[in-house]
Amino acid sequence: MQLPEDSGQSPVINIVPMIDVIFAVLTFFIVSSLFLTETTNLPITLPQATTASPQLSPSLTVTLTAQGEIFLADQPVTLDELTTAVQATQAENASILVVLRADTAASHGQVVAVLDRLSALGVQLAIATQDQ
Repeated sequence: MQLPEDSGQSPVINIVPMIDVIFAVLTFFIVSSLFLTETTNLPITLPQATTASPQLSPSLTVTLTAQGEIFLADQPVTLDELTTAVQATQAENASILVVLRADTAASHGQVVAVLDRLSALGVQLAIATQDQ
C-alpha cells in the first residue's frame, strides 16, 4: 500500500472562530461589569468636600432631590415609609450605614427632618459629597 505524496502545503489553523468567541466573552464581561457598579438614575448635585472618603460597609442610599422628594434606592417614599423601611433593614443588619444624598438646592429644613428621623433610629449616618 502506497501513501499519498505530500502536496507541499502545510496545514492551516483557522483562528477566526476563536477570535469571535473571545470578543463575545469580552463583550459579556464589559456589559455585565456596568451593572455591578451602583448607579442612581436621579440627577442631583452633591455638595463638595475636601475630606470626602468612600464608605465600604453595607449601606442604604436615601436621596433627597431639590424638589424635596425622598427616594430610598431609587423608589419614591414618604418620611414615614422611609422610617419603616430603615427599621426593617436595621432588624436584618444592625450595622447598616444610611447614606444621605441631598441635592445642594434641597431645603435645609427637609435635610434636617430626614437626618432627625434617621438619627432617632440609631443608624450610622453619612452624607454623600463630591471630591473637590
